[in-house]
Amino acid sequence: MAVQRIRRRLRSCSLLLASFFFVFFSIYIYCKPSSNRFYNAHYTDSPVDPFRGRQIAFWNSFREVLDQHAPNCPPPEITGKAEPVPFNALEPTDRPDLLVVPDDHLEAMQSAHSNFVAEIRRSTTLKPIHTPGSRGLVSMAGGAYFPLFLAQLRMLRRKKSTLPVEVFLRDTSEYEKHLCEKVLPQYNAKCVVLSELLGSTKHKGVEIEHYQFRTFAVLFSSFEEVVWMDAECFPLHSVEDLLDSDPYNSTGLVTWPDFSASTISPLFYGITQQEIPSTTVRAATKTGVFMISKQSHFLTLLLASYYNYHGPSHYFALLLQGAPGAGDKEAFIEAATALGEPVYAVSERVGALGHVVEGGATEYSAVAQSDPIEDFRLTSEGIWRVKDPAAGKAPRVFFIHGNYPKFTASEDVFGHKWDNPGVHSGRLWTHEPDVIRRFGYDVEKAYWEELQWVACNYERSFQAWAEKTDVCNNLQEYWNGVFADTPPGDLQFTDQ
Repeated sequence: MAVQRIRRRLRSCSLLLASFFFVFFSIYIYCKPSSNRFYNAHYTDSPVDPFRGRQIAFWNSFREVLDQHAPNCPPPEITGKAEPVPFNALEPTDRPDLLVVPDDHLEAMQSAHSNFVAEIRRSTTLKPIHTPGSRGLVSMAGGAYFPLFLAQLRMLRRKKSTLPVEVFLRDTSEYEKHLCEKVLPQYNAKCVVLSELLGSTKHKGVEIEHYQFRTFAVLFSSFEEVVWMDAECFPLHSVEDLLDSDPYNSTGLVTWPDFSASTISPLFYGITQQEIPSTTVRAATKTGVFMISKQSHFLTLLLASYYNYHGPSHYFALLLQGAPGAGDKEAFIEAATALGEPVYAVSERVGALGHVVEGGATEYSAVAQSDPIEDFRLTSEGIWRVKDPAAGKAPRVFFIHGNYPKFTASEDVFGHKWDNPGVHSGRLWTHEPDVIRRFGYDVEKAYWEELQWVACNYERSFQAWAEKTDVCNNLQEYWNGVFADTPPGDLQFTDQ
């Protein structure tokens, strides 16, 4: 009997120790931050992924808050579309006022907005899920945008940037197995399927789609410091420099301008309890590129998500009033100002890139955004070139956004059929010369080198190109006719 009692006690002690070990190990796995190295190329390959668990748990909590504080009224009625007006930093333009919203609806939206802000300020459950101290580039691709993303990635690495990269895909239909699991890890990049984190991109009649993806991709990325770039954007210089300098270090949020003046409705400022700013303060925002720190601007990110989640029904009308552009284009900067958090809006005007066509007109196909470090140095000294272009030397160009036409399978290359020889016999970016000189090197050739490399190495890998033929051959033919006899793509320009 004594021996049996001893055995039972030993067995009980063993079970108790095993239980303690299991609980301790589970807590450790859940709480331990993942390292800044990438986990497996596709996170479902691993039976245990604590970070993915945190992402899903966060979304379940956050979605309840988004739904709880939904605007409890019908959508605003829009009486027309705001026409884009060129930004003027010296003389204010009339702010469009094209929405009809009854007073009781305005009160409902203001109450919902105030309650949401109060909720995220006091919440103990809505905590950042990123890896502390990490930084990286986040983009969104899939379908016809995957080739563009690969060219962007090549341009990033061409300038010696070692930032890890996460590219978000809408759902599993956009998941490219070979590229995600074999190719991207070679570049310290990985694919993330957004629908696998959200459960569904549609919930209670609210569907997350199109330009709303930007906000949620940044929110669910593993990085604390994020450089966002649309797939058709690419950097001309090392992106790490921007993360290590002002204005990013002193603000935590940097945005870039669009060509036009703001078309935000006056009603938006009433709902968010802000004074209506002059249209001379800054241009409208272009969100193809921005930088944000989740450590300093987590609440901004949550509020921007609120504007996007309820954007199609209410906030996109308030932020754009039907003007051209992505629905979320003002969400980040307006979320920051509504919360009183700092933001640096690059002041240097966006540059237009194009070429002269038959008849002497210029056909534009891309925009150039300036170096925020050099822009900040000027504005810190009271030099605002947006008011007086002769006041100082223009900052170098840092990003290019090939907005139209795009290098996509659906639009062919630059919007033209490759079976029409001689459509383009020269460069696409020859104007404006002053903008091109600010590149610092032959960027167009460098980008086409990477486009050609992507096409000739992975032509058969892209789902969007499954029925497309001769992409590589056509690119090489164009290359030989335009760039073959020019110096290497990284040849430095001299100021003229």
